[in-house]
Amino acid sequence: MSDGLTDGPVIEARNIDFFHGRQQVLRDVDLTMRPGRHYIIAGPNGAGKSTLMDILAGLKTPARGAVTLANRPLAAYGAVALARLVAFAPQEARFNFPFTIREVVAMGRRPYLGRWGRLNDDDHAAVSNAIASLHLEAIADKPVTALSGGERRRTVVARALAQDTPVLLLDEPSAGLDIAQALSLMSLARSLAEAGRLVATVSHDLSLAAVYGHEMVFLKDGVVHAAGPVAEVFTEPVLEGIYETPARVRMDDFAGGLAASFSCPE
Repeated sequence: MSDGLTDGPVIEARNIDFFHGRQQVLRDVDLTMRPGRHYIIAGPNGAGKSTLMDILAGLKTPARGAVTLANRPLAAYGAVALARLVAFAPQEARFNFPFTIREVVAMGRRPYLGRWGRLNDDDHAAVSNAIASLHLEAIADKPVTALSGGERRRTVVARALAQDTPVLLLDEPSAGLDIAQALSLMSLARSLAEAGRLVATVSHDLSLAAVYGHEMVFLKDGVVHAAGPVAEVFTEPVLEGIYETPARVRMDDFAGGLAASFSCPE
């Protein structure tokens, strides 16, 4: 596994504050994310993880601070230019029309389509590759309105993959997946990072995060509590401070990485 950095756009978030009404959700968030790394964003419910992803994707504007991509403010990019650089698979996706999986995944090619919106051979190849990467070939013609939660989740990730961007943001992509699917998806995310992309994934599954992430960003109460390489921040003191319960960290040779276990506080 490579731990080197490759050329590509760098995301920098500086002094980010965000409010939902009067409630402050993020406070003075500073992050630098580089290509070639898989970043895991973790923390308890309500920590601000999804809000941070929305801001990094350009869907929300911080009350204070700014995000830059390749040294340009995110707000300076037009919609198409940004969509060719950043793909986002949200935690929730609603499908109101019975498009097939293949048609939904093909929507990821919109930033590249010409005036008439027709897919060329490269577009069709990108769609087929994304479907295969998420093991959706057998049901590619199934309407999305008939999918299970896990199938919808994989479809949304496949749509983001078809966008073929140097930055990939995934908000809880493995939630609702069975064990084999979750392992496959997280392995794919790490592989894409090691091939040169900047990949950031929100995850509640700390065992998967520690095995397949290069870096971890722990949020608590909207503040970055710890950030850095997995080996440096996936520690008992950090986990106990984040989750407020006794923790033990060990090397899991079978899984190939660190693993954590927790016990109920007395």
